[in-house]
Amino acid sequence: MKFIYVFLFIAFGLSCKNAPNNSSDDNTLTSSSDTLIYPEEVHFKSIRQITFGGDNAEAYWSFDDKQLIFQSNNTAWDMICDQMFLMNVDESFENTRPPMVSTGLGRTTCAYFLPDNEHFVYGSTHLGGDECPEAPLRREGKYVWPIYESYDIFVADLQGNITGQLTTEPGYDAEATVSPMGDKIVFTSMRTGDLELFTMNLDGSDVRQITSELGYDGGAFFSPDGTQLIFRSSRPKTDAEIKEYKDLLKEGLVQPTNMELYICNADGSDLRQLTNLGNANWSPFFHPSGKKILFSSNFEAERGFPFNLYMIDLDGKNLERVTHGLTFDAFPVFSNDGKKLVFSSNRNNGGGRDTNLFIAEWQN
Repeated sequence: MKFIYVFLFIAFGLSCKNAPNNSSDDNTLTSSSDTLIYPEEVHFKSIRQITFGGDNAEAYWSFDDKQLIFQSNNTAWDMICDQMFLMNVDESFENTRPPMVSTGLGRTTCAYFLPDNEHFVYGSTHLGGDECPEAPLRREGKYVWPIYESYDIFVADLQGNITGQLTTEPGYDAEATVSPMGDKIVFTSMRTGDLELFTMNLDGSDVRQITSELGYDGGAFFSPDGTQLIFRSSRPKTDAEIKEYKDLLKEGLVQPTNMELYICNADGSDLRQLTNLGNANWSPFFHPSGKKILFSSNFEAERGFPFNLYMIDLDGKNLERVTHGLTFDAFPVFSNDGKKLVFSSNRNNGGGRDTNLFIAEWQN
């Protein structure tokens, strides 16, 4: 989904995972100076920083684990708002810009490789205009995410050439991710008047609605065997919450400060709430075993930050904190072989607000 960047400033719109706000500038590592790993981060055997500056997030692996595609608004790369970039996993970009594989027009979100490793899907507003759509301001001190009506889902090759358009319905269509089985895409759409999950074939056919309850459902990912979906949701309950949600939605906005994780079968059956932690729980991804979920949360925070990564069993038990940063860790995505984890973090940014990509060697 797109929502790339934690409420950090809401510099990004929606996203396969979007981000909640983080306003702390204290990024001092507590570990020795020769490592990017905090002492308590026992699941990281090693870690490597691969971007240096700007806001970088939503990094996803090719099916052969040789490349990553991600979105960035790095002004040093002449970016005004999010565009898509491609890199080999053994590369890093400190003084150079990786190849851009989106059009450079409008705003983009949530690029995800297709099984051939030569094409990807992503959301883009470029059909609605060449300019970057304006990001919304806070509403009465509350963070909001834009649901741009001009978002549609496209297929492109690794040279950035658009080879197909998968959605043509009026309104928001974005946040597409692909099943590890290589047969289905899940995405978020406003086509029913609410933000619901849908699945479709890789060519855009056989569209099926997965969720139907009032509230924003997004940032969905398939389990390793393709049989389940994990996603984030902000589902209003009280009359006041329902009114606020509907009023914001009429303006093309959602408020992501209270989200929980939900899980269901890939056809929408057996839907159940996985977390009940409070605050913002989002950017979930299945552990390679298929038996746990890794996600980002600020449920332990008193002032909205920090966001750290946590792991939880599919029955909601055995919650474990994975990262121990002081500001923001999110967007965790395992490689297809389960050996590495790419994620976004404010660590090692000199006390500023840059959000960079890191690849960690995972150990259980």
